[in-house]
Amino acid sequence: MESTIIERSLEKYGLNNVKAHWNLDEETLQKLTLEQGLGVETENGTLAVNTGKFTGRSPKDRFLVKDDYTKDKVWWGRINKPISSENFDRLYDEVTKYLSNKEVYARDAAVCADPKYQLNVRTITEYPWSNYFIKNMFLRLNEEELAGFEEDWLVLCAPGYEAPNPESFGIRKGNFSILNFTKKIALVGGSAYTGEMKKGIFSALNLILPVEKNVLPMHCSANIGKNGDTAIFFGLSGTGKTTLSADPNRKLIGDDEHGWTAENTIFNFEGGCYAKAIDLTEEKEPDIFRAIKPGALLENIVFKEGTKEVDYFDSTITQNTRVSYPIDHIDAIAKPSYGKNPKNIFFLTCDAFGVLPPVSKLTPGQAAYHFISGYTAKVAGTEAGVTEPIPSFSACFGEPFMPLHPTKYAEMLSEKMIEAGVNVWLINTGWSGGSYGVGSRIKLKYTRAMISSILEGELEKVEYEQHPIFGLYMPKYCKGVPTEILDPMNTWLQKGAYISKSIQLAHSFHLNFDKFINLASDEIMHGGPLIDAHQILDHHL
Repeated sequence: MESTIIERSLEKYGLNNVKAHWNLDEETLQKLTLEQGLGVETENGTLAVNTGKFTGRSPKDRFLVKDDYTKDKVWWGRINKPISSENFDRLYDEVTKYLSNKEVYARDAAVCADPKYQLNVRTITEYPWSNYFIKNMFLRLNEEELAGFEEDWLVLCAPGYEAPNPESFGIRKGNFSILNFTKKIALVGGSAYTGEMKKGIFSALNLILPVEKNVLPMHCSANIGKNGDTAIFFGLSGTGKTTLSADPNRKLIGDDEHGWTAENTIFNFEGGCYAKAIDLTEEKEPDIFRAIKPGALLENIVFKEGTKEVDYFDSTITQNTRVSYPIDHIDAIAKPSYGKNPKNIFFLTCDAFGVLPPVSKLTPGQAAYHFISGYTAKVAGTEAGVTEPIPSFSACFGEPFMPLHPTKYAEMLSEKMIEAGVNVWLINTGWSGGSYGVGSRIKLKYTRAMISSILEGELEKVEYEQHPIFGLYMPKYCKGVPTEILDPMNTWLQKGAYISKSIQLAHSFHLNFDKFINLASDEIMHGGPLIDAHQILDHHL
């Protein structure tokens, strides 16, 4: 069914003679997707689609319009590439001409669950299932809100349009994802990967909120305890951000994008979750597994031969298989999607070198340093050509979506940490007893026990020792965790090999941080590894 809505004309956007379907429910969108041959149903009735040649974001084809609003605010460079207003206007006109005389799917929704900071977003998509994704991921509005809707931002998504002669438009290839902060438009063309729309609006909020609203945007998950204490989990893909924030004793605020306000409220940007589905099992990820039911949208999965049963272990199409679903597909959620009193922040890293402690407490300087660094490690098999662990750094645990210089976000985080009296912890969900291929992955039950001890205040009562190379403060005892693994050096057979590998990783941290030195304070600089190889070797050998 279509909801009653006052404004139905899209001509003001340059879309002429279109048949627009407004705010369709999921059943209708699913039916249209199936009728148009754009998707299939799984055995339990969940819609599954293939996003075509793009099964992930294309960061090299992401651009920000450089104009009076952005020129002195944005951290221009490899991540934030400029495009002129003139070239944006030309591309926008091309996309609207392409969509004219077609059927399109329009949806009015919002982002930012805290009403004080909520932004209205109108999304117009070429495909019905792209609209389905937006219905899952953005905040759903009631009839009264829809009747008086006026958008703050417009998302225009045309996967079927590819720019001819891309160089003449100032872009690299025929596909593109562009943000125009002056016109408040996110323009996506040539890619059907739905994450381009989601991360486009996230990127926009990452500039608007800190610059205009004094709100820190964060690429993190968050949950809230029975006593109203909020915990925040930062982490890159594969570190456990979604898994560890799903706690049966706490309510989920959100799994990916949040804001931290001057009033110390943590609010979800979204109304849904967009989870990786590769290697998914009900035993490992019960909440995500059970959320895959009618109303969810699967991307790029493969069926077991001759059936409509999903083979979650099949990565034939991509390692980046995904599912989006409304947040209320999860049982234990915070309603509404925000909380106060942030008490603990977790930085999650999957250290495949087996160097970092499984749990350590950070000083404010260390917290800022590790936040700016955003470290994890890629292991063999995760990407073509990766045959042994390599360090991977993504500033603020979300560098591809951060328009401002990373130190801006780090300074805001430090101020809010001090103001709220938050404890910050580094949690290594990676290897112990040696690097990948020699040691073993730290057991999930141990990581959960560490986080539970922190949330219950137990690690406030124990003694700590300082890591000799990274300067991190390691607890000497944690309930439910073997004491010998708390200091990673104890788990290696050869102590000299551990120290050598630690110095190697510390050096990688320093090399990565070189590009931030000019804008980082002394306190942040002192939060990095303490590498003086001679002192370390004298002390331990």
